[in-house]
Amino acid sequence: MIETKSTERSDRQEKTILVKVLLPDGDYNPEDPIEEIRGLAKTAGLVVVGGLLQKRGHVDIATYIGSGKVEELKSLVEAHEADVVIFDNDLGPAQTRNLERLVGAKVIDRTEVILDIFATRAQTHEAHLQVELAQLQYALPRLKQMWTHLSRYKGGIGVRGPGEKQLEEDRRLVGKRIRDLKIKLEKVQARKEREVAGRGDAPTVSLVGYTNAGKSTLMNLLTHAGVLAEDKLFATLDTRTRKWGFRGGGAALLSDTVGFIRNLPHSLVASFKATLEEASQADLLVHIADASSPEVESQIKAVNDVLGELGLAEHPTILVLNKIDRLTDRSFLDVLLAQHPGAVPISAAKNDGLERLEIAVRESLDESALDAEVETLVGNGRVLSYLAQHARIDARIYGEDDTVSLQCRLPRRCVDFLNENGAKVRTNALRLYA
Repeated sequence: MIETKSTERSDRQEKTILVKVLLPDGDYNPEDPIEEIRGLAKTAGLVVVGGLLQKRGHVDIATYIGSGKVEELKSLVEAHEADVVIFDNDLGPAQTRNLERLVGAKVIDRTEVILDIFATRAQTHEAHLQVELAQLQYALPRLKQMWTHLSRYKGGIGVRGPGEKQLEEDRRLVGKRIRDLKIKLEKVQARKEREVAGRGDAPTVSLVGYTNAGKSTLMNLLTHAGVLAEDKLFATLDTRTRKWGFRGGGAALLSDTVGFIRNLPHSLVASFKATLEEASQADLLVHIADASSPEVESQIKAVNDVLGELGLAEHPTILVLNKIDRLTDRSFLDVLLAQHPGAVPISAAKNDGLERLEIAVRESLDESALDAEVETLVGNGRVLSYLAQHARIDARIYGEDDTVSLQCRLPRRCVDFLNENGAKVRTNALRLYA
């Protein structure tokens, strides 16, 4: 099996040069364009010894950066004795190979760094499966470039060299492993869906947000969950769910999720669908944003983009502006609140604003809770099974025409499913969580 490249270290920390190409449609912090990739490198355990920026109207097909910058990069690598060059862009396999040959160091792109971090952070069997799938999906189209020795063989119909045969074998093995992993993860996702749906009638709230926005800190504060909270990107990969007791009575189940990031590899979004099932099934999403970041607006957009990929763009959501204690200028928060009406400013680190957050969450859950009467045929197992999983059934009244009427409490999002599957639903809004 072909092995993907990794920034995995020995005892000596590898030294790295950071490179970013600033394109016209790029999204970056103008004050410090390499801030995020520097954080990724730090999280990956690398020592940053230099950086290189280039503004371009379009990328160079062969080397991504221009020939002059390639020479400058080579000089930086030699001067600092760097082991790795990290691009805060996504490179093609040929560009990677050309750059490695020209600068004399290992070259990896943004996606590879993120995949490596996920691989080192994965703790559970499920997370390991998800990361391996994403890595193999990233590696599959790059296998040909990994076999640089193929140039020695003139492959052709009926005259194929051993290198080309090995390449075909690797492709076959990688493809089979990808199919096996997808099957395993489909089973994991089905089990996760059953677990989430079978938690009873307690409302569910899921924390989502940009990586390092403070989700785990808030989770610990509200539920005493003991979730790892570090000042590093992607400190949390595995979802945890805990009971959040409200001060005025009542409770919800609160889940922490993996952090999102700009240009999050699509393979990772797909692979972590089971982990993100908590968000998909939640009655309410609480979107945590770092109000102190100069890139907070682009980070909010990045999270919304990923939620859109997951089909959650219209899901009930509260925006929470965290880390307001780090703001030196109050007017910046005023601007954010004006741009995002209804956002809740808090500081999880200082335990400030949590009462406002709880009120906002309770009010939102109240709006989504319904007192319903659902009438269906006794033999409609699809509807009855769905209600058993998603609703609290208070009473059943059987009719003489093989119908059953169920008095129940259920999330508003369930109504469309019931109507589409042959049930008659009569509802009245009910304040379940007051």
